Amino acid sequence: MNAALRAVVRAALGRGAEVIGFNHGYEGLINDESRNLDSPSVGGIIDRGGTILRTARSAAFMTREGRDQAMAVLIKNGCEGLVVIGGDGSLTGALKLQEEFDYPVCGVPGSIDNDISGTDFSIGFDTAVNTAVDAIDRVRDTAYSHERVFVIEVMGRRNGFIALEAGLAGGAEAILVPEMPFSLPDIGAELLEAASKGKRSSIIVVAEGAAKADDVREALSECTGFECRAVVLGHMQRGGSPTAFDRVLALRLGHLATNRLLSGFRGEMAGLAGNLLVSHPLTFVLSSERQIDPEKLLLSEAMAQ
Repeated sequence: MNAALRAVVRAALGRGAEVIGFNHGYEGLINDESRNLDSPSVGGIIDRGGTILRTARSAAFMTREGRDQAMAVLIKNGCEGLVVIGGDGSLTGALKLQEEFDYPVCGVPGSIDNDISGTDFSIGFDTAVNTAVDAIDRVRDTAYSHERVFVIEVMGRRNGFIALEAGLAGGAEAILVPEMPFSLPDIGAELLEAASKGKRSSIIVVAEGAAKADDVREALSECTGFECRAVVLGHMQRGGSPTAFDRVLALRLGHLATNRLLSGFRGEMAGLAGNLLVSHPLTFVLSSERQIDPEKLLLSEAMAQ
């Protein structure tokens, strides 16, 4: 998000606009936690995780009264347009400002779950996947040395994008995602068959929305008799220095969103299709759901043989 913020600020300054940032997202907007952003203020942040503006949930912004107050703050500060960086909740808030006040907004997709329609990648996803893969690689060393089964839980309440990508890259023996049904007894039988052929350790990657790591561990221990361990990666996937891919993606999307907004377009979200930059209406983005790639699910099954 810092890389995207850097791109927004410098793209706007390059076109003669002034930039104001609001700390703590919509909550900070309601409370007028504004700060002037110039080129030096976004220097040296491209390698930092998170956001220097920080973020917060805002129950107040979900009400019309809260949005009225937010609009009053924007007018007070002379803001003529707003770039919103975030997930579906943040983008929904941006669309509300446009629909209710005819206010110019443009979105940048920021979600490690990669669940936002209208873009192949959201900023943060690649970094989260690489963090998970690094953990899987480290755990595999222990699994191999001690001849154990490890169940690794990654983030993904409603989808398995992180689990599938990290599981494939980490060579997992099974990947459990919310989108696809699975049978733990069947997975246990597959582990037993692999053990009969000499395999002494395995990695199971599970998205948090599919099952809990401890429940999977307990079930597999019971049906196989193997010593199983559970590892929950949790919020460590959200932090750390962003990957080169995420940094460049954030720069491109932030730059595009700002230029679209300054060129008179509104109610859009910047995105990536293949390697091409695109822009879609927020109404489309928020009315559809991004689906997991079924070919990758088939690939994961083939690789587990």
